[in-house]
Amino acid sequence: MNLGKLLNPLKSSACSVRSYGKHNKKFLYKNGQKFEGITYYPRTPDHQDPPVEPAKLFRVQRIKPLKGNPYWENRILKDLGLDGKQSDFTVVKNIPENNARLWKIKHLVKVTPVTFPYGEPTAQDVRHTILKENGECLVTKDLGPIDSRLAARQDYDEQPKRLDTDLLRKDARLKWLNPW
Repeated sequence: MNLGKLLNPLKSSACSVRSYGKHNKKFLYKNGQKFEGITYYPRTPDHQDPPVEPAKLFRVQRIKPLKGNPYWENRILKDLGLDGKQSDFTVVKNIPENNARLWKIKHLVKVTPVTFPYGEPTAQDVRHTILKENGECLVTKDLGPIDSRLAARQDYDEQPKRLDTDLLRKDARLKWLNPW
């Protein structure tokens, strides 16, 4: 028997194993679940993800400058309308074509899903819609005239001693001419 193997058994076993190539994950990880072309490896076998409803729209804002980017990234930014000021944003649909474009420029933009906490706006609500920076789309409904306010306005207009423009001008002129 070799004296080197008796003195240092770890050294002899380390020399016999060679691994120069990359491991094949297909054979290394076996209990993966396929989900639309992506293999997912849950931590426990009975793990279930919570149901998630994807956002219909994305708010996309450019966070990096245009200068120094390749022409294909600048073209995508221009097509999305993000070639102006850095604070400008755009709203895009959550469809595979737009997702592929956003994936190519993900290092240049900030993507926020648009949520509707009080319901989606209708065609009449478009003028009263606010999109916040965190992606919340709020609809401020038109309240219309309130009867008590209309009555108070009419009472004010009919008062004989109200301060109108002519009375204020006359009073200011008299104070200017006679300050004491």
